[in-house]
Amino acid sequence: MTGPTRHYVLAAGGTGGHLLPAFALAVELERRGHHVALITDQRGAAIPGRPDALTTHVIPAGRFGGNPLHWPGGVLAVLRGRGMALRLFDSFQPSAVVGFGGYPSLPTLLAARSAGIPTVLHEQNAVLGRVNRLLARRVDAIATAFEQVDRIPAAARRKVHLVGNPVRAELLDLRGEPYPRPTDEGLLRVLVTGGSQGARILSAVVADGLAMLPPALRQRLQVTQQCRPEDLETVRARYREHGIPAELGTYFTDMAARLADAHLFIGRAGASTIAELSVVGRPAILVPLAIATDDHQAANTRELVAAGGARAIREHAFQPKELARQIKVLAERPDGLANAAHAAWNCGRPYAARDLADLVEQCGGAGLMDVIRVHDRQGKAATAGPRGAAAGINGRERGR
Repeated sequence: MTGPTRHYVLAAGGTGGHLLPAFALAVELERRGHHVALITDQRGAAIPGRPDALTTHVIPAGRFGGNPLHWPGGVLAVLRGRGMALRLFDSFQPSAVVGFGGYPSLPTLLAARSAGIPTVLHEQNAVLGRVNRLLARRVDAIATAFEQVDRIPAAARRKVHLVGNPVRAELLDLRGEPYPRPTDEGLLRVLVTGGSQGARILSAVVADGLAMLPPALRQRLQVTQQCRPEDLETVRARYREHGIPAELGTYFTDMAARLADAHLFIGRAGASTIAELSVVGRPAILVPLAIATDDHQAANTRELVAAGGARAIREHAFQPKELARQIKVLAERPDGLANAAHAAWNCGRPYAARDLADLVEQCGGAGLMDVIRVHDRQGKAATAGPRGAAAGINGRERGR
């Protein structure tokens, strides 16, 4: 700790995608000697992984949806949540308030604005979320996980700072470990996940797609797949029918170790998944969730796909034959998987928690400085700030 102890409030919706980066920031700020409080909803208060020292407050957030009949109730809930947040601010006296998206961010950030407290948004996806869009013009800074983020209002672009999406410490520890380059005769380990409850489309397609690979590839497969509970026995029967060794489960507690061993990942394209794949450096075949708001999962794949670290298949095209074709493109070329792993690794932003904490401290301290700022200059991204020289372009290392 090199400066004064301060208080910070973090606000996040009740999903892992919003809360995991909030937890990572809380750990980093507390490591620096600050005190941190979290505002969330009932769902968020029940999500595991919250740091022990992080005091949590549950407020009504208000949901609006597409039915106008529900809007008055949503407005009243926002007003109640704003009042509760203001009372917390009176006692806690935060130097800054950080919103991670989701409905609890709205009343909390509105309260901070009315109280004259500096505010920061963190956007995990490559499309600015609905609540963050409502707040973008009102906050002091916007931290992003991707160079290109859609739906940022033109008036707010000058506030954008590229920091990345914080990931768990056990995954950061893998960044310095080499990719387990597969050999022509060795196992080809494939990790398949679709979120904490799996994904039905993966259960329906992946086993049959792997069975369509050429015999030389198929005989090397060792699969680990996370499935929905109701799909587990059906998927197990498919692998048994195809003669492909597979370990299946509804939840794996050692996912970091499994990702460390994997040669290829197949799964969804949530923001946390993309951040973890790029920090560790694992090639992937990504299937964006078709019903994701604003199609943000498809946008999340752009950077990895453009770099050569992943291939994306839209849901309507995700069939066994297409999956087998994409795997062959990666796995049959000499060093194809290893080159893709290197490309993914180069997209990683391992200093996201540190850079986000720097931005929050500077926003709530003596003037706002650049951490890593992205400007829209004739359609080209540029970077500047104290982290550029030390950590490489956009906080990445190079030349692995």
